[in-house]
Amino acid sequence: MEASHDSEVIQHADGRVELRDYSTISSSPLYNEDLAPVPVEKRNWTTYNYAALWISMAHCIPTYMLAAGLIGGGMNWWQALLTILLGNSIVLVPILLNSHPGTKYGIPFPVFARASYGTYGSNLPALMRAIVACGWFGINAWIGGQALHTLFTALINNWDTLFGGPIGGFTPTRWLSFLLFWALNIYVIYRGMDLLRKVENWAAPFVLVMTAILLGWALWRAGGVGTLLTAPGKYTSLSTFLPVFLPSLTAMVGFWATLSLNMPDFTRFGRSQRDQAIGQAVALPTTMTVFAAMSVMITSAALVIYSALPEEQKSQLWNPMELVSHFGQVWVVGISMFTVVVATLAVNIAANVVSPANDFANAFPKHISFRTGGLITGIIGILMQPWRLLADEQKYINGWLVGYSGGMSAIAGVLIIDYWIVRRKRLRLPDLYLKQGAYTYANGWNWRAVVATLIGCFFAWIGAFVPSLKTLYDAAWFVGFAASAISYLILMRLAPPQVVAIAEAQA
Repeated sequence: MEASHDSEVIQHADGRVELRDYSTISSSPLYNEDLAPVPVEKRNWTTYNYAALWISMAHCIPTYMLAAGLIGGGMNWWQALLTILLGNSIVLVPILLNSHPGTKYGIPFPVFARASYGTYGSNLPALMRAIVACGWFGINAWIGGQALHTLFTALINNWDTLFGGPIGGFTPTRWLSFLLFWALNIYVIYRGMDLLRKVENWAAPFVLVMTAILLGWALWRAGGVGTLLTAPGKYTSLSTFLPVFLPSLTAMVGFWATLSLNMPDFTRFGRSQRDQAIGQAVALPTTMTVFAAMSVMITSAALVIYSALPEEQKSQLWNPMELVSHFGQVWVVGISMFTVVVATLAVNIAANVVSPANDFANAFPKHISFRTGGLITGIIGILMQPWRLLADEQKYINGWLVGYSGGMSAIAGVLIIDYWIVRRKRLRLPDLYLKQGAYTYANGWNWRAVVATLIGCFFAWIGAFVPSLKTLYDAAWFVGFAASAISYLILMRLAPPQVVAIAEAQA
């Protein structure tokens, strides 16, 4: 029974599709207001909004420290920056491809995934994405907590030991700072997406200006950029560079592999395809590379400024919290840490809360709202113990970033092939919210998408367990994407579900 035919679907001249009559879907267990298509009149994000979103997300401490991890692994400065630029240019492609349905139909990522995975099967990619986001939420909450701790240390005498000695490896005041920043994130979540848009708009230029001021100060104090930019690095030939370049490139792609799936959560608010595409294409690769370059120059100059420090402390100057802790003036520490807090808050809410909040809501639409999903994200983020993920640079890059990129790319392969090749950008909008419709497949699951995702994950991760296949793991994102995309296309051609023809019949 095609109840969706009773709904009024409007296609506007600019290609955007709008659902005017919600009567056939509002009572469905797959529907709630947070997952509903955004009306055209409420799609008000401009090119600047999307550029500001990426600028504010890229201006974060993990980005600042990316070059540190690569240089620490033996690259010189230009090899590290080239790897960052190339990785972000590559991941921009799936980001833009998966952004299109969000702007066209006004739907979030988990609803978009229903077209390929099925109305219930979409919970597989949604929850896989959500778990990774929870880990990132915890990482950024821990970093933001460190910034608050550094600020409080400058303002309050003996703050670090105010409530006693270490508990679980950290003093109670460090745990308290972490929980305070965590609570600030939850507050913004409960205020909703409009507050997020406003935060991103002013956070982007503020963080960039403050980082530029820090760079200018460092270059002035050091009398130049220091010696880091003249260091040759370990890898002086192509044969020695390639083995470290491949996993590093995969890690750089993996850094935003999560957003390459759930950009519809943001582009559903876009005024046009042009606005979202230009805003993202201009801002992402350039901002990531420029911000990483600024971090290299600041650290290089800092090594000259604080050359008298013990070697152990000098090695920590890549961490801006450690660098700022050496500043003498309280007001300078205060402004610097406020900047870190703003930057970390902006990226954490946008990159690590919006998607899992929608993903958890997709799993139980009638019981979990966007706000409740955000709270669940925050709780799981604590349980994943982010302080352990940040304890080792190589574990962070080669373990965390490379590892999850394989799973995210396996999902991306299915989504992109399904939308652009199988369905040619045509979806039946009402049926995405119906238990019985074009995307019901077998009891709400499209087994072809599930099998293709598992195949992608298998080939992406097998190298982590079989040493002779380590090259596959080093290229986990690329391998996972190719394996799942090819598998899904073959399965949809060999065993096409009857509903595909129905779905393609409506533009």
